[in-house]
Amino acid sequence: MEKPGIFEIIRPEDPSVLGPRLGQLTVQGRSKLETPNFLAISSRGVVPHMTPDVIAASSQIGGVHMALEDFIEKSPSGTPPIMKIPGNPLHTFTAIPNSIITLLAPRRTPAVTAPNGNSDTAISVFTSTGFQALSNKSYISSIQTLRPDISIALADLTYGPLPGTKRTVKMSDRTQEWLSDLLSENGHGGAVFAPILPIDSLSQSEYLDYLADDQAGEISGLAFYDSNLLPDIPATTSLSRLPHLSLDEPASPHHILRQISLGMDIFTIPFIGHATDAGIALTFRFPRPLPDDAVASNDTGSSVVPLGIDMWIPTHATSLLPLSNSCTCYTCTSHHRAYIQHLLSAKEMLGWVLLQIHNHHILSEFFSSIRASIKMGTFEADAEEFGRIYESELPEKSGKGPRVRGYHFKSEGPGEAKKNKAPWGNLGSDDQSAGRGLVPDENSTELQEKGFAEKVEE
Repeated sequence: MEKPGIFEIIRPEDPSVLGPRLGQLTVQGRSKLETPNFLAISSRGVVPHMTPDVIAASSQIGGVHMALEDFIEKSPSGTPPIMKIPGNPLHTFTAIPNSIITLLAPRRTPAVTAPNGNSDTAISVFTSTGFQALSNKSYISSIQTLRPDISIALADLTYGPLPGTKRTVKMSDRTQEWLSDLLSENGHGGAVFAPILPIDSLSQSEYLDYLADDQAGEISGLAFYDSNLLPDIPATTSLSRLPHLSLDEPASPHHILRQISLGMDIFTIPFIGHATDAGIALTFRFPRPLPDDAVASNDTGSSVVPLGIDMWIPTHATSLLPLSNSCTCYTCTSHHRAYIQHLLSAKEMLGWVLLQIHNHHILSEFFSSIRASIKMGTFEADAEEFGRIYESELPEKSGKGPRVRGYHFKSEGPGEAKKNKAPWGNLGSDDQSAGRGLVPDENSTELQEKGFAEKVEE
Protein backbone atom coordinates (compact mmCIF):
# COMPACT_ATOMS: atom_id res chain seq x y z
CA MET A 1 0.00 0.00 0.00
CA GLU A 2 1.24 3.46 -0.89
CA LYS A 3 2.47 5.32 2.18
CA PRO A 4 0.21 8.32 3.00
CA GLY A 5 1.54 11.77 3.58
CA ILE A 6 3.84 11.66 0.54
CA PHE A 7 6.17 14.65 0.46
CA GLU A 8 7.70 15.78 -2.81
CA ILE A 9 10.69 18.13 -2.82
CA ILE A 10 10.50 20.55 -5.73
CA ARG A 11 13.62 22.57 -4.98
CA PRO A 12 16.56 21.95 -4.50
CA GLU A 13 17.23 18.92 -6.66
CA ASP A 14 19.50 17.40 -4.00
CA PRO A 15 17.38 17.01 -0.82
CA SER A 16 20.47 16.50 1.37
CA VAL A 17 21.60 20.10 0.74
CA LEU A 18 20.98 22.20 3.85
CA GLY A 19 18.94 25.27 2.99
CA PRO A 20 15.48 26.57 2.09
CA ARG A 21 13.39 24.23 -0.01
CA LEU A 22 10.07 24.03 -1.82
CA GLY A 23 7.86 21.03 -1.35
CA GLN A 24 4.36 19.63 -1.51
CA LEU A 25 2.63 17.44 1.05
CA THR A 26 -0.07 15.23 -0.42
CA VAL A 27 -2.66 13.49 1.76
CA GLN A 28 -5.40 11.47 0.13
CA GLY A 29 -8.73 13.29 0.14
CA ARG A 30 -7.26 16.63 1.26
CA SER A 31 -5.96 19.67 -0.56
CA LYS A 32 -2.23 19.65 -1.27
CA LEU A 33 -0.15 21.67 1.17
CA GLU A 34 2.58 23.66 -0.54
CA THR A 35 5.59 24.21 1.68
CA PRO A 36 7.05 26.15 3.43
CA ASN A 37 3.69 26.66 5.13
CA PHE A 38 2.03 26.54 8.53
CA LEU A 39 -0.67 24.62 10.37
CA ALA A 40 -3.27 26.46 12.41
CA ILE A 41 -3.21 25.65 16.12
CA SER A 42 -6.45 24.45 17.67
CA SER A 43 -7.81 24.51 21.20
CA ARG A 44 -10.45 21.95 22.21
CA GLY A 45 -10.79 21.05 18.54
CA VAL A 46 -11.32 24.54 17.13
CA VAL A 47 -9.08 27.29 15.83
CA PRO A 48 -9.60 30.02 18.48
CA HIS A 49 -12.06 32.75 17.41
CA MET A 50 -12.82 31.02 14.08
CA THR A 51 -15.75 28.73 13.33
CA PRO A 52 -15.38 26.05 10.63
CA ASP A 53 -17.52 28.02 8.14
CA VAL A 54 -15.34 31.10 8.67
CA ILE A 55 -12.22 28.99 8.11
CA ALA A 56 -13.64 27.67 4.84
CA ALA A 57 -14.83 31.05 3.57
CA SER A 58 -12.23 33.52 4.86
CA SER A 59 -8.90 31.73 5.31
CA GLN A 60 -6.24 29.84 3.40
CA ILE A 61 -5.56 27.39 6.23
CA GLY A 62 -4.32 24.10 4.78
CA GLY A 63 -3.95 22.07 7.97
CA VAL A 64 -4.79 22.09 11.68
CA HIS A 65 -2.68 20.87 14.61
CA MET A 66 -4.83 19.10 17.21
CA ALA A 67 -3.94 17.58 20.57
CA LEU A 68 -5.40 14.41 22.02
CA GLU A 69 -5.32 15.95 25.52
CA ASP A 70 -8.04 18.36 24.30
CA PHE A 71 -10.49 15.51 23.74
CA ILE A 72 -9.93 13.09 26.61
CA GLU A 73 -11.00 13.56 30.20
CA LYS A 74 -12.28 11.61 33.15
CA SER A 75 -15.93 10.79 32.64
CA PRO A 76 -18.46 8.40 34.21
CA SER A 77 -18.71 6.37 31.01
CA GLY A 78 -14.96 6.19 30.65
CA THR A 79 -15.17 6.92 26.90
CA PRO A 80 -14.71 10.49 25.64
CA PRO A 81 -17.55 11.61 23.31
CA ILE A 82 -15.26 11.99 20.29
CA MET A 83 -14.42 8.27 20.43
CA LYS A 84 -18.08 7.40 19.80
CA ILE A 85 -18.31 9.26 16.48
CA PRO A 86 -18.55 6.94 13.44
CA GLY A 87 -16.67 7.37 10.19
CA ASN A 88 -13.89 9.95 10.41
CA PRO A 89 -14.27 11.13 14.03
CA LEU A 90 -11.67 13.90 14.02
CA HIS A 91 -13.14 15.76 11.06
CA THR A 92 -16.75 15.01 11.97
CA PHE A 93 -16.53 15.93 15.65
CA THR A 94 -14.65 19.20 15.03
CA ALA A 95 -16.50 20.07 11.77
CA ILE A 96 -13.17 20.96 10.16
CA PRO A 97 -13.61 21.32 6.35
CA ASN A 98 -12.79 18.07 4.54
CA SER A 99 -10.12 19.77 2.43
CA ILE A 100 -7.99 20.53 5.51
CA ILE A 101 -5.26 18.19 6.75
CA THR A 102 -5.51 17.08 10.38
CA LEU A 103 -2.41 16.44 12.47
CA LEU A 104 -2.80 14.81 15.87
CA ALA A 105 -0.23 15.21 18.64
CA PRO A 106 -0.39 14.01 22.26
CA ARG A 107 -0.13 17.54 23.66
CA ARG A 108 -0.93 21.08 22.58
CA THR A 109 1.64 23.63 21.53
CA PRO A 110 2.62 25.32 23.72
CA ALA A 111 1.93 22.68 26.35
CA VAL A 112 1.17 23.29 30.03
CA THR A 113 3.97 22.01 32.26
CA ALA A 114 2.92 18.86 34.10
CA PRO A 115 3.70 18.50 37.84
CA ASN A 116 4.36 14.77 37.43
CA GLY A 117 7.05 13.21 35.29
CA ASN A 118 6.62 10.58 32.59
CA SER A 119 6.93 6.84 33.17
CA ASP A 120 8.24 4.04 30.98
CA THR A 121 4.79 3.55 29.49
CA ALA A 122 2.99 6.91 29.76
CA ILE A 123 3.28 10.69 29.74
CA SER A 124 1.37 13.27 31.76
CA VAL A 125 -1.19 15.32 29.82
CA PHE A 126 -3.40 18.27 30.78
CA THR A 127 -7.07 17.60 30.05
CA SER A 128 -10.12 19.77 30.71
CA THR A 129 -10.50 18.09 34.10
CA GLY A 130 -6.86 18.20 35.14
CA PHE A 131 -3.67 16.20 34.66
CA GLN A 132 -3.80 12.51 33.92
CA ALA A 133 -1.53 9.81 32.51
CA LEU A 134 -1.69 8.93 28.82
CA SER A 135 -0.13 5.56 28.03
CA ASN A 136 1.40 4.84 24.67
CA LYS A 137 -1.04 1.95 24.28
CA SER A 138 -3.99 4.30 24.83
CA TYR A 139 -2.51 6.87 22.47
CA ILE A 140 -2.10 4.29 19.70
CA SER A 141 -5.69 3.13 20.26
CA SER A 142 -6.90 6.75 20.01
CA ILE A 143 -5.04 7.25 16.72
CA GLN A 144 -6.66 4.12 15.29
CA THR A 145 -10.10 5.40 16.35
CA LEU A 146 -9.76 9.07 15.39
CA ARG A 147 -7.96 8.38 12.09
CA PRO A 148 -5.99 11.65 11.75
CA ASP A 149 -4.24 12.30 8.45
CA ILE A 150 -0.93 12.63 10.30
CA SER A 151 -0.02 11.63 13.84
CA ILE A 152 3.09 12.47 15.86
CA ALA A 153 4.48 9.61 17.89
CA LEU A 154 4.62 9.91 21.66
CA ALA A 155 7.80 11.60 22.92
CA ASP A 156 9.34 11.62 26.39
CA LEU A 157 9.62 15.38 26.84
CA THR A 158 10.51 17.46 29.87
CA TYR A 159 9.33 21.03 30.29
CA GLY A 160 11.49 23.46 32.21
CA PRO A 161 15.19 23.01 33.13
CA LEU A 162 17.40 21.00 30.79
CA PRO A 163 17.52 17.33 31.81
CA GLY A 164 20.70 15.66 33.03
CA THR A 165 22.70 13.02 31.20
CA LYS A 166 20.87 10.02 32.66
CA ARG A 167 17.50 11.62 31.93
CA THR A 168 18.36 12.33 28.29
CA VAL A 169 19.35 8.70 27.72
CA LYS A 170 16.01 7.61 29.16
CA MET A 171 14.17 10.14 26.96
CA SER A 172 15.77 8.75 23.84
CA ASP A 173 15.16 5.12 24.73
CA ARG A 174 11.51 5.65 25.65
CA THR A 175 10.77 7.68 22.52
CA GLN A 176 12.34 5.03 20.29
CA GLU A 177 10.33 2.27 21.94
CA TRP A 178 7.06 4.23 21.72
CA LEU A 179 7.63 5.01 18.04
CA SER A 180 8.38 1.37 17.30
CA ASP A 181 5.12 0.31 18.99
CA LEU A 182 3.10 2.85 17.00
CA LEU A 183 4.61 1.81 13.66
CA SER A 184 4.01 -1.88 14.36
CA GLU A 185 0.32 -1.25 15.21
CA ASN A 186 -0.46 1.52 12.73
CA GLY A 187 -3.58 -0.24 11.51
CA HIS A 188 -5.40 2.79 10.08
CA GLY A 189 -2.53 3.50 7.66
CA GLY A 190 -2.17 7.20 8.49
CA ALA A 191 1.10 9.06 8.18
CA VAL A 192 3.40 8.99 11.22
CA PHE A 193 5.90 11.73 12.06
CA ALA A 194 8.80 10.74 14.29
CA PRO A 195 9.58 13.22 17.09
CA ILE A 196 13.09 14.71 17.33
CA LEU A 197 13.79 15.47 20.99
CA PRO A 198 14.96 18.92 22.18
CA ILE A 199 18.29 17.58 23.43
CA ASP A 200 21.71 17.55 21.80
CA SER A 201 22.15 15.16 18.89
CA LEU A 202 24.85 13.14 20.68
CA SER A 203 22.44 12.20 23.47
CA GLN A 204 19.95 10.83 20.95
CA SER A 205 22.44 9.56 18.37
CA GLU A 206 21.28 5.96 18.67
CA TYR A 207 17.69 7.05 18.18
CA LEU A 208 18.60 9.12 15.11
CA ASP A 209 20.55 6.20 13.65
CA TYR A 210 17.53 4.00 14.31
CA LEU A 211 15.38 6.38 12.27
CA ALA A 212 17.88 6.55 9.42
CA ASP A 213 18.72 2.86 9.24
CA ASP A 214 15.56 1.03 10.31
CA GLN A 215 12.50 3.26 10.05
CA ALA A 216 13.16 5.73 7.22
CA GLY A 217 10.79 3.81 4.95
CA GLU A 218 8.05 3.59 7.61
CA ILE A 219 7.85 7.15 8.93
CA SER A 220 6.37 9.96 6.83
CA GLY A 221 8.06 12.96 8.45
CA LEU A 222 10.13 14.38 11.30
CA ALA A 223 8.68 16.59 14.06
CA PHE A 224 11.30 18.87 15.63
CA TYR A 225 10.92 20.23 19.15
CA ASP A 226 14.16 22.18 18.58
CA SER A 227 14.82 23.50 15.07
CA ASN A 228 18.53 23.92 15.84
CA LEU A 229 18.89 20.15 15.47
CA LEU A 230 18.07 20.22 11.76
CA PRO A 231 21.73 20.34 10.64
CA ASP A 232 22.49 17.31 12.85
CA ILE A 233 20.07 14.95 11.14
CA PRO A 234 21.93 12.21 9.21
CA ALA A 235 22.17 13.33 5.57
CA THR A 236 20.77 10.11 4.19
CA THR A 237 18.60 10.31 1.11
CA SER A 238 15.66 8.66 2.87
CA LEU A 239 15.56 11.05 5.84
CA SER A 240 16.38 14.13 3.74
CA ARG A 241 13.32 13.56 1.61
CA LEU A 242 10.97 13.58 4.60
CA PRO A 243 9.01 16.74 5.52
CA HIS A 244 10.29 18.69 8.54
CA LEU A 245 7.67 19.91 11.00
CA SER A 246 8.61 22.58 13.55
CA LEU A 247 7.05 22.44 17.02
CA ASP A 248 9.64 24.96 18.16
CA GLU A 249 7.19 27.84 18.86
CA PRO A 250 8.90 30.63 16.87
CA ALA A 251 8.49 34.00 18.60
CA SER A 252 8.55 36.19 15.47
CA PRO A 253 8.70 35.96 11.66
CA HIS A 254 12.47 36.42 11.93
CA HIS A 255 12.68 33.07 13.71
CA ILE A 256 10.54 31.49 11.00
CA LEU A 257 12.91 32.73 8.30
CA ARG A 258 15.90 31.32 10.15
CA GLN A 259 14.26 27.91 10.42
CA ILE A 260 13.36 27.97 6.72
CA SER A 261 17.00 28.73 5.93
CA LEU A 262 17.87 25.46 7.72
CA GLY A 263 15.37 23.45 5.71
CA MET A 264 12.18 23.54 7.82
CA ASP A 265 9.00 22.89 5.84
CA ILE A 266 5.93 23.09 8.08
CA PHE A 267 5.32 25.26 11.15
CA THR A 268 3.03 25.64 14.13
CA ILE A 269 2.99 29.33 15.11
CA PRO A 270 1.52 30.20 18.53
CA PHE A 271 2.27 33.92 18.16
CA ILE A 272 -0.65 34.28 15.73
CA GLY A 273 -3.12 33.55 18.52
CA HIS A 274 -1.10 35.52 21.08
CA ALA A 275 -1.19 38.59 18.81
CA THR A 276 -4.93 38.26 18.22
CA ASP A 277 -5.70 37.94 21.94
CA ALA A 278 -3.54 41.00 22.61
CA GLY A 279 -5.46 43.08 20.05
CA ILE A 280 -2.49 43.28 17.67
CA ALA A 281 -3.01 43.22 13.91
CA LEU A 282 -0.01 41.72 12.10
CA THR A 283 1.10 43.85 9.14
CA PHE A 284 4.47 42.48 7.99
CA ARG A 285 5.12 41.47 4.39
CA PHE A 286 7.95 39.54 2.82
CA PRO A 287 10.49 40.79 1.98
CA ARG A 288 9.34 44.41 2.37
CA PRO A 289 6.13 46.41 2.93
CA LEU A 290 3.99 46.93 -0.15
CA PRO A 291 3.89 50.56 -1.40
CA ASP A 292 0.40 51.18 0.01
CA ASP A 293 1.52 49.98 3.44
CA ALA A 294 4.90 51.73 3.63
CA VAL A 295 3.66 54.99 5.20
CA ALA A 296 0.92 53.50 7.36
CA SER A 297 3.20 50.80 8.77
CA ASN A 298 5.90 53.22 9.78
CA ASP A 299 3.75 55.99 11.27
CA THR A 300 5.67 55.78 14.55
CA GLY A 301 8.61 57.74 13.12
CA SER A 302 11.02 54.86 13.78
CA SER A 303 13.65 53.85 11.24
CA VAL A 304 12.37 50.27 11.37
CA VAL A 305 8.87 49.08 10.53
CA PRO A 306 6.77 47.41 13.25
CA LEU A 307 5.56 43.86 12.69
CA GLY A 308 2.02 44.82 13.69
CA ILE A 309 -0.21 47.57 15.04
CA ASP A 310 -1.72 47.75 18.50
CA MET A 311 -5.46 48.24 18.02
CA TRP A 312 -5.85 49.62 21.55
CA ILE A 313 -4.04 52.87 20.67
CA PRO A 314 -6.58 55.76 20.98
CA THR A 315 -5.79 57.19 17.52
CA HIS A 316 -7.50 54.19 15.91
CA ALA A 317 -10.84 55.19 17.46
CA THR A 318 -11.60 57.54 14.56
CA SER A 319 -9.55 55.88 11.82
CA LEU A 320 -11.41 54.70 8.73
CA LEU A 321 -8.32 52.91 7.40
CA PRO A 322 -8.23 49.12 7.09
CA LEU A 323 -5.81 47.20 9.28
CA SER A 324 -3.45 47.06 6.29
CA ASN A 325 -4.01 49.10 3.15
CA SER A 326 -2.94 46.38 0.74
CA CYS A 327 -4.52 43.45 2.59
CA THR A 328 -7.30 41.60 0.75
CA CYS A 329 -8.67 39.61 3.70
CA TYR A 330 -12.33 39.83 4.68
CA THR A 331 -11.58 42.07 7.66
CA CYS A 332 -9.65 44.69 5.71
CA THR A 333 -12.05 44.78 2.76
CA SER A 334 -15.17 45.03 4.93
CA HIS A 335 -14.26 46.94 8.12
CA HIS A 336 -12.05 49.76 9.41
CA ARG A 337 -9.85 50.28 12.45
CA ALA A 338 -12.36 52.38 14.38
CA TYR A 339 -14.98 49.63 14.21
CA ILE A 340 -12.54 46.94 15.31
CA GLN A 341 -11.30 49.02 18.23
CA HIS A 342 -14.89 49.65 19.26
CA LEU A 343 -15.54 45.89 19.27
CA LEU A 344 -12.46 45.23 21.38
CA SER A 345 -13.35 47.97 23.85
CA ALA A 346 -16.89 46.63 24.15
CA LYS A 347 -15.54 43.07 24.67
CA GLU A 348 -17.44 41.90 21.60
CA MET A 349 -16.12 38.54 20.40
CA LEU A 350 -16.42 39.71 16.80
CA GLY A 351 -13.42 41.98 17.35
CA TRP A 352 -11.10 39.04 17.96
CA VAL A 353 -12.74 37.04 15.16
CA LEU A 354 -11.91 39.78 12.66
CA LEU A 355 -8.35 40.09 13.98
CA GLN A 356 -7.84 36.32 13.79
CA ILE A 357 -9.06 36.23 10.18
CA HIS A 358 -6.65 39.03 9.30
CA ASN A 359 -3.65 37.59 11.16
CA HIS A 360 -4.01 34.17 9.58
CA HIS A 361 -4.28 35.83 6.17
CA ILE A 362 -1.08 37.80 6.79
CA LEU A 363 0.79 34.59 7.64
CA SER A 364 -0.60 32.82 4.58
CA GLU A 365 0.59 35.67 2.34
CA PHE A 366 3.93 35.69 4.17
CA PHE A 367 4.56 32.03 3.36
CA SER A 368 3.30 32.46 -0.21
CA SER A 369 5.88 35.21 -0.76
CA ILE A 370 8.58 33.03 0.80
CA ARG A 371 7.78 30.21 -1.61
CA ALA A 372 7.99 32.63 -4.54
CA SER A 373 11.34 33.92 -3.25
CA ILE A 374 12.78 30.39 -2.97
CA LYS A 375 11.56 29.61 -6.47
CA MET A 376 13.35 32.70 -7.85
CA GLY A 377 16.51 31.91 -5.87
CA THR A 378 16.46 35.20 -3.93
CA PHE A 379 15.45 33.93 -0.50
CA GLU A 380 18.75 34.64 1.24
CA ALA A 381 18.87 38.27 0.05
CA ASP A 382 15.16 38.77 0.73
CA ALA A 383 15.44 37.39 4.27
CA GLU A 384 18.36 39.74 4.95
CA GLU A 385 16.32 42.69 3.67
CA PHE A 386 13.36 41.67 5.86
CA GLY A 387 15.69 41.62 8.88
CA ARG A 388 16.87 45.18 8.16
CA ILE A 389 13.40 46.63 7.59
CA TYR A 390 11.30 45.14 10.38
CA GLU A 391 11.55 45.26 14.14
CA SER A 392 12.90 42.14 15.81
CA GLU A 393 9.89 41.56 18.07
CA LEU A 394 6.13 41.90 17.93
CA PRO A 395 4.51 44.94 19.61
CA GLU A 396 3.89 44.60 23.32
CA LYS A 397 0.37 44.10 24.60
CA SER A 398 -1.17 47.31 25.96
CA GLY A 399 -4.87 46.50 26.25
CA LYS A 400 -7.00 43.76 27.72
CA GLY A 401 -7.55 40.55 25.84
CA PRO A 402 -10.55 38.24 25.96
CA ARG A 403 -11.36 36.66 29.27
CA VAL A 404 -8.61 34.23 30.31
CA ARG A 405 -9.78 30.63 30.50
CA GLY A 406 -8.58 28.56 33.43
CA TYR A 407 -8.15 25.56 31.15
CA HIS A 408 -5.23 27.30 29.49
CA PHE A 409 -3.53 28.65 32.59
CA LYS A 410 -2.55 26.34 35.40
CA SER A 411 -2.07 27.82 38.85
CA GLU A 412 1.56 27.60 39.92
CA GLY A 413 1.23 28.07 43.67
CA PRO A 414 -0.70 29.55 46.61
CA GLY A 415 -1.39 33.27 46.82
CA GLU A 416 -1.38 33.71 43.06
CA ALA A 417 -3.41 36.69 41.82
CA LYS A 418 -6.51 36.03 39.75
CA LYS A 419 -5.97 36.10 36.00
CA ASN A 420 -9.19 38.05 35.34
CA LYS A 421 -10.32 41.26 36.99
CA ALA A 422 -13.65 40.93 38.79
CA PRO A 423 -16.49 42.06 36.48
CA TRP A 424 -18.13 44.01 39.33
CA GLY A 425 -17.28 45.25 42.79
CA ASN A 426 -18.47 47.61 45.52
CA LEU A 427 -20.75 50.36 44.27
CA GLY A 428 -18.81 53.56 43.64
CA SER A 429 -15.58 52.18 45.06
CA ASP A 430 -12.38 50.71 43.64
CA ASP A 431 -11.83 48.72 46.82
CA GLN A 432 -11.95 45.02 45.91
CA SER A 433 -10.81 43.71 49.29
CA ALA A 434 -12.35 40.51 50.55
CA GLY A 435 -15.19 40.55 53.03
CA ARG A 436 -16.82 43.77 51.87
CA GLY A 437 -20.36 43.44 50.56
CA LEU A 438 -22.35 45.60 48.21
CA VAL A 439 -24.84 46.59 50.96
CA PRO A 440 -23.54 48.56 54.01
CA ASP A 441 -24.28 47.46 57.54
CA GLU A 442 -27.43 48.75 59.17
CA ASN A 443 -25.58 51.28 61.33
CA SER A 444 -23.02 52.21 58.68
CA THR A 445 -22.58 55.81 57.54
CA GLU A 446 -21.17 54.65 54.19
CA LEU A 447 -24.25 55.53 52.13
CA GLN A 448 -24.52 58.94 53.76
CA GLU A 449 -20.83 59.69 53.15
CA LYS A 450 -21.24 58.80 49.48
CA GLY A 451 -24.26 61.05 49.13
CA PHE A 452 -26.73 58.32 48.34
CA ALA A 453 -28.93 58.72 51.45
CA GLU A 454 -29.40 60.69 54.61
CA LYS A 455 -29.75 58.96 57.96
CA VAL A 456 -33.17 59.60 59.48
CA GLU A 457 -33.30 60.15 63.23
CA GLU A 458 -36.19 58.39 64.98
